[in-house]
Amino acid sequence: MAKPEHEFFPVDKVEFTPCAGVVAELTERILAADPDAGVATRILRFEPGTDTTPNGVQVHDFWEEVYILEGSMTDLRLNETFSAGTYACRPPGMEHGPWRSEEGCTTFEVRYRVR
Repeated sequence: MAKPEHEFFPVDKVEFTPCAGVVAELTERILAADPDAGVATRILRFEPGTDTTPNGVQVHDFWEEVYILEGSMTDLRLNETFSAGTYACRPPGMEHGPWRSEEGCTTFEVRYRVR
């Protein structure tokens, strides 16, 4: 199965749901997903004060592109803060996080596999 076809629609019609892991303040709005491939396009939301340390360092077996829409987050391993208007492209196997967001943060993410 591939991601479904969608014409333009208001994304606020899709509810935020808890992300995998144990950080309740981290939620996602899945816009399109391919459950068979384990990839998705989503909006990720860090509530103010979110700390993803309990989820540990993240490593994926897929590509991940992330654009920060609003707010900021700090990569605790790098001790570097990234804010709205910044972008990351992470190949499979790249370590990233954990993260902390004092003010809150919203990102747009596209996850995919190259075949």
